[in-house]
Amino acid sequence: MKGRGTRENPQIRFETLTREAFDDDWNTAEDERKIPTQYFRDASKSILSKNDSPDVGFTYGLNPYRGCEHGCIYCYARPTHEYLGFSSGLNFETKIMVKEDAAGLLEQEFRKKTWKPDVIMLSGNVDCYQPVERKLKITRQCLEVFLRYRNPVAMITKNALVLRDLDVLSQLASLNLVSVCLSITTLNKDLARRMEPRTSTPEQRLHTIEQLAKERIPVSVNAAPVIPGLNDEELPSILREASLRGAKWAGYTMLRLPYSVKELFVDWLKREYPEKYEKVLNRIRDVRNGEMNDSAFSARMRGTGEIALSIEQLFRASCKKYGLNSANASLNTEKFIRPSSNHKQEEIAFS
Repeated sequence: MKGRGTRENPQIRFETLTREAFDDDWNTAEDERKIPTQYFRDASKSILSKNDSPDVGFTYGLNPYRGCEHGCIYCYARPTHEYLGFSSGLNFETKIMVKEDAAGLLEQEFRKKTWKPDVIMLSGNVDCYQPVERKLKITRQCLEVFLRYRNPVAMITKNALVLRDLDVLSQLASLNLVSVCLSITTLNKDLARRMEPRTSTPEQRLHTIEQLAKERIPVSVNAAPVIPGLNDEELPSILREASLRGAKWAGYTMLRLPYSVKELFVDWLKREYPEKYEKVLNRIRDVRNGEMNDSAFSARMRGTGEIALSIEQLFRASCKKYGLNSANASLNTEKFIRPSSNHKQEEIAFS
């Protein structure tokens, strides 16, 4: 299906009713269909999710959207859509929940006497700069709240749309209140188009790193996910190019295939890269103790075994070679402005 990561809607794991497709000779042009994206209002009464995983370097996450039109076939967040009664497949990319009140709910959190200033990750589940953000500007509104209350925020995205908000990001950076991470999976434009169809191109993401660095906004690169046998050999090239554009820090994660993501990815791999199908699956099993996924803390992000170890060594050597992760980075939590204090909030003019 044009512009989509998958053509499937696998069974929702919470449902007892099952569906099975069959060929009745009527849908001969099904693969050429253009499936429109639908948007739904999310009436959540709170906006921050708390995380206690030792694998993730933040406590609070903020996601303005649920579901993601980027359509990355490997996305570990796909199964979260099943909690809404949607499939983790095509539904995840085409039925997007929108938290229109995200900025207001965030402000409510900051106005609580119990709030202790902390770095909040925006997003952490799905991309806060997916295509509809261009129109709705919910992420931008949240950034304005972060600036108004002087609370630090870390961001991760695959979309060059983040450059739209350079004015707010520059003000946050001047107070050491923001860092931005660009996720780059591959430098191969064709692979990116097939694997993550509605993201910015690899070159656009590198350009975004360069523009952020020019504005002195702390910027890093996340080479994720590493897919053994498909893109692992690109790791040094991704880190080199990101470093040349101004990135100062880097990270990576191993491919994760929880729940139905496994079936979606396997189907995609067989369809798009049949010549690499067996090789990639065998290497995934090599880093997952013979399985397709490992949900154990620590192992789930890096994998285990010789191939996983060689990828980690390659990452560390490349970071050293290209001057990445040589300096510590921490955002300031001491400039937070409490509404109940005697400090007068500055009037911020936003474009």
